[in-house]
Amino acid sequence: MKTNTSLIYDIPGKFEETRFEKNHNVIFNSAIEASKVVAHEIAALIKSKQTQNQPCVLGLATGSSPIKVYEELVRMHKEDGLSFHNVITFNLDEYYPMTKENRQSYHYFMHQHLFNHVDIKPENINIPDGTVVLEELNQYCIDYEAKIKNAGGIDFQLLGIGRTGHVGFNEPGSHINSGTRIITLDHITRVDASSDFNGIDNVPKRAITMGVSTILKSKRIVLMAWGQNKAAVIKKTIQGEITSEVPATFLQNHSNATFVLDQFAASELTRFETPWLVGECVWTQELKSKAIIWLCKETKQSILKLTDRDYNNNGMSDLLAQEGSAYDLNINMFNVLQHTITGWPGGKPNTDDSYRPERANPAKKRVILFSPHPDDDVISMGGTFSKLIKQGHDVHVVYQTSGNIAVTDDEALKFAEVCRDFIGKENSEINFSSVINFLNNKTENQIDSLEVRKLKGLIRRRESYAATRYIGLKDEKTHFLDLPFYETGQIKKNPLSLDDIAIVKDIIAKIKPHQVFAAGDLADPHGTHEVCLNAIFEAMKQLKSESYMNDCWLWLYRGAWHEWDIHQIDMAVPLSPDEVTIKRHAILYHQSQKDRVMFQGNDSREFWVRAEERNKNTAKLYDDLGLAEYEAIEAFKRFDY
Repeated sequence: MKTNTSLIYDIPGKFEETRFEKNHNVIFNSAIEASKVVAHEIAALIKSKQTQNQPCVLGLATGSSPIKVYEELVRMHKEDGLSFHNVITFNLDEYYPMTKENRQSYHYFMHQHLFNHVDIKPENINIPDGTVVLEELNQYCIDYEAKIKNAGGIDFQLLGIGRTGHVGFNEPGSHINSGTRIITLDHITRVDASSDFNGIDNVPKRAITMGVSTILKSKRIVLMAWGQNKAAVIKKTIQGEITSEVPATFLQNHSNATFVLDQFAASELTRFETPWLVGECVWTQELKSKAIIWLCKETKQSILKLTDRDYNNNGMSDLLAQEGSAYDLNINMFNVLQHTITGWPGGKPNTDDSYRPERANPAKKRVILFSPHPDDDVISMGGTFSKLIKQGHDVHVVYQTSGNIAVTDDEALKFAEVCRDFIGKENSEINFSSVINFLNNKTENQIDSLEVRKLKGLIRRRESYAATRYIGLKDEKTHFLDLPFYETGQIKKNPLSLDDIAIVKDIIAKIKPHQVFAAGDLADPHGTHEVCLNAIFEAMKQLKSESYMNDCWLWLYRGAWHEWDIHQIDMAVPLSPDEVTIKRHAILYHQSQKDRVMFQGNDSREFWVRAEERNKNTAKLYDDLGLAEYEAIEAFKRFDY
């Protein structure tokens, strides 16, 4: 196991805990915290080079991972006097072909996030040129390599990682001796970029990239990865064998490389995913649940069939010794899971609720169902939504954003033409002729006009009304917040503001709920779910002193991107075949999101398909563990705010 020479990071954990890991790595609670640490290491290097009157050569990355690093560097420049006058930069890659002015170009990205805000000399900025003619590209790449060498080599290389294991755009199959070159992008890489380009058809098929050899010559390398969707490739990279099929594994050969991860990206490393295989554990109830469910999957047995030998042969002998017998462990675990299952998500009236996930009283609860986009409600908990209404609760759906950016231009044009033809040119708040003209003449990267955005938002709004009416909700119980952070007209949103929090706080104070359901699914491609959840957390924190908040429980749902693991579930709501059909039909009312989802992440299925299959898979997992067999299950985790 290699260690780095930087003094900023300590090797995490005991050696036994990290013995499966072949790269030095550090795990932080959040990407923001980690990014600041990385930025301060870069700043320290810049200052050290300045005291020696030497240039500081940085290799820089693009994408979502380094954005907070660049924000902190800009802050240090403006507030702390950090100068970039001695900095020379070389970017890893650029799409090909790609003009510098294109908003999707890495040239645009770097200037937007860093170069326009610091005192770096323009002549010291080096980014691969996506406009070089193909016949001259080979020589251009040779010259790019020579320029790095003439600058003294890269002192510090910042990296992200793609789901294919690429660093830079070194896709699977890249050789360890590869240099700067043009490369064909992997399909998965293009799928992941498709939301930025409004569809995979618009994503370039090639790119210019520094080679693996070029990267490995860097004196110091820091690779950053955030989020659950990077967890699988991080495990392969850190714990797997070196292979060109996962190019990031070549970093195992580097003597001064560190992986900087948040807890989600690190979650599948052995010491976090199955710590009982590494060493002794502190057996909390959650860890017991996780381990026993894992053991059932490993042995392909239900809970009540596990034996002492099963525990002993799979690294859980200390748990067995602590609890006494497999019989006791199995019965206790079976009861824990059994008590999560309820067909009464608002609590069952006039019953003993000692072993139920929700309270029996009050029998009729005021409920807020927060939905970040105007379809997350039915996608993630459409069946539970329907049950809550049928069981007599006072349900309110609160859509936090307009969702306008997810409506295609073609869809908006269709509605604009219908409206113009039906009501004429002079009788509407929206000038539909103007909207049609804008959409027909829209240029690449042009932000939608306010009228176009308003129309797209109205399309999502009316789809939401159609879906909630079908579920059985009255219109006056449907609320649209149109939070300001979202309304940029671009994929990139504004930071969460005090105004956003105040709007969320006001709706909670108005309804005074006994239950709040919110999206705890943080894997959406552009972070809207996370911002919306943080707005709810902060609003509820500010309202905590209010007496009605003493009776308010917060439940987090997932489902649009991935589901809670079984051991994380606090409430499992079974759905009948008819309820699955109701949920599907409610999702299908969101017609603008059907067939061509603009922001579907790494799952190519339509939302109704992925949601239905995940709900059915959750039910099968409960069945495999020896519990009752259901058609589908929606899952929730209680959060103590």
